[in-house]
Amino acid sequence: MYDFANSGYTTVVITAVFNAYFVSVVASGRPWATFAWTLTLSLSYAAIVLSAPLIGAWADQHAAKKRLLALTTVGCVVFTALLASIGPGDVALAIVLVAASNFFFGTGENIVAAFLPELARGRALGKVSGWGWSLGYVGGLLTLGVCLVYVTHAQGLGEPPQRFVPVTMLITAAMFALASLPTFLLLRERARPQAAAHGPALRAAYARVLHTLRHAAHYRDLRRFLLCLLFYQAGVQAVVTIAAVYAEQAMGFTTHDSIVLILAVNVTAALGAFAFGHVQDRLGHVRTIALTLCGWIVTVVLVWFAETRPLFWLAANLAGLCLGASQSAGRALVGYFSPESRRAEFFGLWGLAVKLSSILGPITYGAATWVSLGNHRLAMLITGSYFVVGLVLLAGIDAERGRRAAQAPD
Repeated sequence: MYDFANSGYTTVVITAVFNAYFVSVVASGRPWATFAWTLTLSLSYAAIVLSAPLIGAWADQHAAKKRLLALTTVGCVVFTALLASIGPGDVALAIVLVAASNFFFGTGENIVAAFLPELARGRALGKVSGWGWSLGYVGGLLTLGVCLVYVTHAQGLGEPPQRFVPVTMLITAAMFALASLPTFLLLRERARPQAAAHGPALRAAYARVLHTLRHAAHYRDLRRFLLCLLFYQAGVQAVVTIAAVYAEQAMGFTTHDSIVLILAVNVTAALGAFAFGHVQDRLGHVRTIALTLCGWIVTVVLVWFAETRPLFWLAANLAGLCLGASQSAGRALVGYFSPESRRAEFFGLWGLAVKLSSILGPITYGAATWVSLGNHRLAMLITGSYFVVGLVLLAGIDAERGRRAAQAPD
């Protein structure tokens, strides 16, 4: 249910509506607008990168995942609602609010992922992770669908984007708050507080993270997968971050067109996450991820060639299938490689890799569009090379060896 709740934020704010609104209306379509958007997200991801392992270690020590999740939820909901105040020219304020809301979203995403090994074990990790991702896309679909109804009505009345886009931010914040309630009412914190280390809590958290890094050779398959994840998620994050921007700037889509496209992609993403959640438990996590990376490479090539809307729609829906599958399988594999006593900490490292990729991919795309004077097709092709690197790194991972290392005494 938390996957259901928080997906509306990424779908509406990061992928479908506010990103294109920021570029075309808030920044008035200036040459640096796409780069400014990707740089804003990169700054928030950098803050998450610095804090995620420490927050995870502290959560493990104090069994405080649920309390921290509540804090991050309130933060994301409040700052998303404040985006309703953004209009043309409010670039500085928009940057602050987007960075803050995305920081709280990303931190909460790390924390909720650490509950996965408490709720499913062994071969069921992939299935349960797939359920979460697929239901998450349903949540994003529902929030975006409500926004589409409002946008269609507002455009029918002749209202400009600066009138109806702010209302979609209020819709998104409200949906997130309401849909997260079952998590806080029903989910139990099954972890137990661990023995307190000597000295301040922050120093203890650093000590735990440094212990993991010093013994990284013992978890070599996890280490290699996190590096693999860094590269292929860079491509994924670039696609997610600029989806509506690309649709409007390269394909001539309107806000309404972009929302309809993202709605369809959310359906295919939900199907991909659900289907591959079952497939990966039979096929294996590594082979499943390899299959989705091949799909991503095909997607980028199709987008690069697409001159007509039907071909672009085909590529977008293939991306949806790969999106749900690759994210679900990646999260499950980290859980498969994680020692029981360090789940939140290792998912903090997962968050570290994902957020680093969220800096690398979008900033590469934004810089490419700025340098090439707005050539979005070239930027897409450049960032697509990250999927190729990820596929190469994936070839050296042995899932069963990584699992044995996780089960060995710490």
